[in-house]
Amino acid sequence: MREILGRRRRLWFRRTKGPAQSAQLEAALTCAVEWQWPVLPGVGLKSAGGRGDRERGCACPDAECVVPGAHPFDPGLLAASTDERMVRWWWANRPTAPIVLATGGSAPCAVSLPAVAGARALSVLDRMDRRLGPVIATPTRWSLLVAPYSLEELGELLFAKDCVPSSLRFHGEGGYLVLPPSETGTGQVRWERAPLPGSATPWLPRVEAVVDALVEASSSAPDGGSRLAF
Repeated sequence: MREILGRRRRLWFRRTKGPAQSAQLEAALTCAVEWQWPVLPGVGLKSAGGRGDRERGCACPDAECVVPGAHPFDPGLLAASTDERMVRWWWANRPTAPIVLATGGSAPCAVSLPAVAGARALSVLDRMDRRLGPVIATPTRWSLLVAPYSLEELGELLFAKDCVPSSLRFHGEGGYLVLPPSETGTGQVRWERAPLPGSATPWLPRVEAVVDALVEASSSAPDGGSRLAF
């Protein structure tokens, strides 16, 4: 399921003609239609009873939800789509809904780790002159998007490691990730490294090119980062 510091780029979304649309809809259309990344609306946060702001609780029925606002609910993950009409209908009905990417298959996968460890890992990868793809940041975790991988490929890669910390998480087939400019219970989701302007589809590194630095950074995270949070 999820999260990395460094040089920031401004994300480019192609403006579509017609009535004004929400930032979420514009971003969802870019991901689904231009990049062919299947998306769906996340559950979002509870309304704060007329005060004009939001509680941090999840809008799902689970009062103990550990990832408030940051997961699919209705529709479920299998409904993720690249169809423009479907995306427009979803966000017309829920214009502030988080954007959830269904990872794996032909879509990007991701590796996430605690925010502090992510910043450290990104710095190491920069010093190595390692080419990176988009990086997503929340206040608690950072996520590095990587090329699609299979469970078998990932298993072989991790089997060779002496230790893989529980704070490091992998978002592959059947997983999901919340994309900018969503808001979840932990705060705003943003691009730490945005897709390059004008990209037809963002370039993604292979997971084996970055996993060593992420494992090492996660192992030395101050609190271990094992608590589930987005």
